[in-house]
Amino acid sequence: MKNPTDFYNSQITKYQKHLETASRKLSFSSLARLIIFLILAWAVYYFFGNLTVLVPVLIVGIGIFVYLVSNHSDLKYERDKFRELIRINETEIAVLNRNFHDLPTGEEFENPVHLYSQDIDLFGKGSFYQYLNRTALTEGSHKLAHILLENSIEGIESKQNAIKELAEKADWRQNFSALATLVHTENRSNVILKWLKNYQAFVPGIMKWLPWVFSVISVTVITGFFMDYVTGIQLGLWFFVGLAITGTYLKRINLLSASVSKVQDTFHQYYQLLALIETTTFSSELLKEKKDLVTSEKNKASLILKKFSKAIDALDQRNNMIFGVIGNGFLLWDLRQSYKLEQWILQHGNNVEKWFEAIEFMDAYNSLGNFSFNHPSYVYPELNMDAFITETTQLAHPLLDPEKRIANDFSIGKEQFFIITGANMAGKSTFLRTVSLHILMANTGLPVCAASCKYSPIKLITSMRTTDSLTDDESYFFSELKRLKFIVDEIKKDKYFIILDEILKGTNSTDKAIGSRKFIEKLVGSQSTGIIATHDLSLCEVSEELPQVKNYYFDAEIINNELHFDYKFKTGVCQNMNASFLLKKMEIVD
Repeated sequence: MKNPTDFYNSQITKYQKHLETASRKLSFSSLARLIIFLILAWAVYYFFGNLTVLVPVLIVGIGIFVYLVSNHSDLKYERDKFRELIRINETEIAVLNRNFHDLPTGEEFENPVHLYSQDIDLFGKGSFYQYLNRTALTEGSHKLAHILLENSIEGIESKQNAIKELAEKADWRQNFSALATLVHTENRSNVILKWLKNYQAFVPGIMKWLPWVFSVISVTVITGFFMDYVTGIQLGLWFFVGLAITGTYLKRINLLSASVSKVQDTFHQYYQLLALIETTTFSSELLKEKKDLVTSEKNKASLILKKFSKAIDALDQRNNMIFGVIGNGFLLWDLRQSYKLEQWILQHGNNVEKWFEAIEFMDAYNSLGNFSFNHPSYVYPELNMDAFITETTQLAHPLLDPEKRIANDFSIGKEQFFIITGANMAGKSTFLRTVSLHILMANTGLPVCAASCKYSPIKLITSMRTTDSLTDDESYFFSELKRLKFIVDEIKKDKYFIILDEILKGTNSTDKAIGSRKFIEKLVGSQSTGIIATHDLSLCEVSEELPQVKNYYFDAEIINNELHFDYKFKTGVCQNMNASFLLKKMEIVD
């Protein structure tokens, strides 16, 4: 079993050596460019007036300089990639040490009316998403959030196999993330897809060949000018003919240029990520399915996207004022490149969505594979369809410190309902969130924080953190009733594991006891499965009438005038409460 910390430290050591080498090459490249520039400057000064020597020197020197500039960009990219790979591994070590609160929180995905996300610390500061997420793309982070929120029990085994495979491909995952991080895109992919879908072509079909014919004639005219067969006026007239042809479409060319400039970084980034997917062999069904999305074309999807990216770069040359004027006057440059872009959109625009989907899926699943790699002691639930929803030993919350957390065995049968009582701070709410996250992780295909686990897939629904709404002029009690009504309506449509924490808090004790009991009876009558935590010991009496209901508790003891918690899940009803003791201990009351 590979130790994650040792692996990340070895990666840092390896990439630091690569970074030093890349930095030296970059420094040498900068020096070489300076030397070539100085040589060219000296040549112009020394051979000025001697064109037979100066022109060849300038041609060779400029060629070398252009090569060095291009190579310098490649070296800079390589250096930045190694820096990013070092940062990735440093981040993983920090997270393993529980230092992850500076990572993205996912607060934008919070939804108070979702089936469970509001209740189980799924998003926000210190959340499971913050601990799990390593996506490098905006769309990848949205995809990951969707996976956590979709509450799907379909294809869990396929999800598990994909996550297991990516867990083993640590180097591949890190290279994918580093590559995705280096380019910052301007537009969301859904905006790009909408633009491609609604794009209206304007370049006429004649532009397939006219720019080439026009360019040949332009070369002939320019040659004729230097050989005194064509006058300057004739050359100028031909030049303005080219500008006039381009000018007819200038407004729409400008619009196209502005649009493709916004997507340029995305296509430049995505074709490289596609190439990474195309060149990798996957064995799990789900990953092969995603790879097929980008390899089903005659040509590789990465090459097709690269072609579009290069065409955008070519059209972008119009922003060089000198080239833009000359290129359009003699070569019809803008129309030539616009035609290429439009033909690409017509031929491949409909395929872009599935290519983007494959990339964003991989980005999201990299986080899941990374989580599995970081937790080699976690277990993948063994799926079964027997009488139990879950039979789990040593179940614990993955965000708690492994050195301090207390694990519990937990088993619950189908159509059973557990009532959990316990003293304040004894662990009831943490246990509810542990079970909730256990179900969520199992449904997502992740390994769970347990020693063993058998699981019969079921969807999750919770009511643990109801709040009032000043905006909607709702009381706390009415908000809670709406949530309970929502649960009752949902369990009529599907099977759910229901988790409730101290329901009907917004009413008096007697009314609460009566209402809570009737609600439990209704849930049991609907053949639902779940857990409810309560301080109301009278609710435990339901178990005497309904065999589906079982009582469990978390205990607290006062030893030497101090509170002690063991956080163990026990059978029975809690008898020790601590509110009065805490009020006195904190000198709130006498």
